[in-house]
Amino acid sequence: MTEIKLIKPTLQYADDIMSFRNELISAGEEGGFDGCSGLQNYTSAEEWLKYLATMENEETCPEGRTPSDAYIAVRTTDNRIVGIIDLRRHINHPILSLWGGHMGYTVRPSERNKGYAKEILRLNLYNCRDRGIGKILLTCNKNNIASEKVIIANGGVFEKEVIVDNEHIKRFWITV
Repeated sequence: MTEIKLIKPTLQYADDIMSFRNELISAGEEGGFDGCSGLQNYTSAEEWLKYLATMENEETCPEGRTPSDAYIAVRTTDNRIVGIIDLRRHINHPILSLWGGHMGYTVRPSERNKGYAKEILRLNLYNCRDRGIGKILLTCNKNNIASEKVIIANGGVFEKEVIVDNEHIKRFWITV
């Protein structure tokens, strides 16, 4: 795996943000935008970035949502986005506290199975520390063995399994 860094998305990455979005859609993953902060709903990076700005502020965060910060994972050798992760500042929300958790993330389909998810999560734990979040909830579908391995590799401790809409969801906690 090549080194990556997590940074706030900017207009500098507009073309690659949309390329990332289109790659997920082309791979048949319209519903697989976990941690992409609604990117699937935007046809321009500019509009998505405006939305992200509203999500970062408690006063502008849409009702029923939780303030969050999105980061793009950029490979240092070629400045390409390999993944996106978001960090919810709290999970005082009925969905997030049950099965959504503090973070969601997605790796670009063409960059999967290279160790990026593990590193993206590891790097985002520093953002948790910076925000004063000492313990984070992460969840994954019971059948998502790859995601479970990523969580465990980053210190995730299995708590329990819950059933949501007939889906079995595993809950893990990481102490930061």
